[in-house]
Amino acid sequence: MNEEQGPVADIGVFGGSGFYSLLEKVQEIKVETPYGPPSDSLFLADYAGRRVAFLPRHGRHHTIPPHAINYRANVWAMKSLGVRYLLSPCAVGSLQSALEPEHFVVCDQYVDRTNGRRDTFYDGPEVHHVSSADPYCLLLRRLAIEVIREQNILVHESGTLVVIQGPRFSTKAESRWFTQMGWSAVGMTAYPEAHLALEQEIAVVNISLITDYDSGLVAAGEASPVTSAEVYAVFRRNAERIKTVILEMIARIPLDLDCPAHHSLAHAKVG
Repeated sequence: MNEEQGPVADIGVFGGSGFYSLLEKVQEIKVETPYGPPSDSLFLADYAGRRVAFLPRHGRHHTIPPHAINYRANVWAMKSLGVRYLLSPCAVGSLQSALEPEHFVVCDQYVDRTNGRRDTFYDGPEVHHVSSADPYCLLLRRLAIEVIREQNILVHESGTLVVIQGPRFSTKAESRWFTQMGWSAVGMTAYPEAHLALEQEIAVVNISLITDYDSGLVAAGEASPVTSAEVYAVFRRNAERIKTVILEMIARIPLDLDCPAHHSLAHAKVG
């Protein structure tokens, strides 16, 4: 980003091409990062008077599995364009019977069950310990809940997303454990994406889109098994509905909104 020119984009979205395919005058740009290439080009567009950067986290043709995503490059690319607010929808499996397919969950916590992912920008010699006590922005979460309700989508206002390594799904035993812990949903991409955003002082909101019940609930008889065709049908319906939610949020995020994440480095440096 050229500091003299100011930010290229105010708001960032991690998601597929569906988010920007219907917008006019989309500009594709390549961003080089110190951490290697991002998942794809970034796509810039104007919407509701805001400049938005879209990046498909799996690549535009969904060729990058969750464990192989270059999360540091993706987040750094957004920061380099000046992004201060990051919208991060993802498809998940439900761990609780009350969280049904087609429901949305605006998560406030995550549990990291990944391994080997590069999850910090501070590998030394400069050391920062950035708090992840509240990984998702409360102000953006409130807006997301409001917008989702207006779209007549059943939304759960909080929840804990357990992030597994992938690309495999959980065993029945693992899934039952996650459910017994009281966690809400299981996915593969929220970590380290959210924490890396905090390290770059970007406010982030997660919207988890439930596609099916995880295997532990089915094994315990608390939910009926679903077919791959049913899962895909729910996925497509969720994909269409989240487009409307994301675009409405883009139009309504106050660009002067000051979030705690924007000050996450204030007292994080050691020495």
